[in-house]
Amino acid sequence: MTLRTTFIGAALAVAAAAPLAAQELKFANFTPPFHTVNASVIEKLNADLSAATGGSLTVRGYHGGELGAGPVEQYVRAVQGVADITWGLPGYTSQQFEKTMIVELPGVVPAGKTGSDTLCDAMDEISGEFPGTVPVALWTSEPNIMIMKDKVVRTPADLAGLKIRVAGATAGKVAEALGATPVQMPINQVYNSLQTGLIDGVFTGASTLSDFKLDEVADAFTLNAPLGRLAFFAVMGQGSYDALSDEAKAALDEARGCALGNNAETAWNATADAALEAARADAGNTFVDLTTEEAQAFEDAVANVVAEYVSSVGGEAALAAMQN
Repeated sequence: MTLRTTFIGAALAVAAAAPLAAQELKFANFTPPFHTVNASVIEKLNADLSAATGGSLTVRGYHGGELGAGPVEQYVRAVQGVADITWGLPGYTSQQFEKTMIVELPGVVPAGKTGSDTLCDAMDEISGEFPGTVPVALWTSEPNIMIMKDKVVRTPADLAGLKIRVAGATAGKVAEALGATPVQMPINQVYNSLQTGLIDGVFTGASTLSDFKLDEVADAFTLNAPLGRLAFFAVMGQGSYDALSDEAKAALDEARGCALGNNAETAWNATADAALEAARADAGNTFVDLTTEEAQAFEDAVANVVAEYVSSVGGEAALAAMQN
């Protein structure tokens, strides 16, 4: 045996023993790294994939819009391959997610059931709204509350004519039913809009008080009105998914889905609870905790919103699956 053949044989043996080349998935995050999504989805996915593949498949978060500014374009970034995985809100492109957004309406998520499980149960009905991608996780926020500046809301009449920021079409229907004027805008524009008086308030989850610092500009909060909640997605571009090895695909398929969505939802709720506790401790804030009787006036005002919206998008089967 020559020295050359010995060297080649040794090199081949080393190559065979070496692990597959490490692959790092780019996860686009339009929010800062302190936002709840980082630990509950991005870092969780990284830990799970790294453990399952011996470190050959990892996830890196690109925060603060590093891969492109603007939360509205998140879905397209995954489809186009600007990022491997993105997260966002269906409400920002409501026409694409008409049936998915049924979950946002008041009373749709059954008592004792998570929004993530509600969406998972409806996947057969809503999967067509996620073209060009592989859903990684779907989940919802904590129930929406009213976050206001210089306006205290105790009855629907208090909302008459007020400009209320909403994330998408479903929340817009709720705001209109309550007599408010819905203004659709991404959450990262709400701080300045509240501060300058462009809007009077926002219907959203309390987690935004800390995740987007809305506690710094809002001073009045109304809880227990039936305002629904927000839906979220994390998706992987189909091209990025197809490029994975069989081992990597198996690891991702195990890590994605309902469990990851529920992990995110649990984190959202925890962030909301902590944010509300901090806001209540601020003597400059006014809190209105509606009683069951007081909430009934809001309930009556939005009573027809669900049926009308579901009918308008042909979502009867999706609603039935969600509430199964």
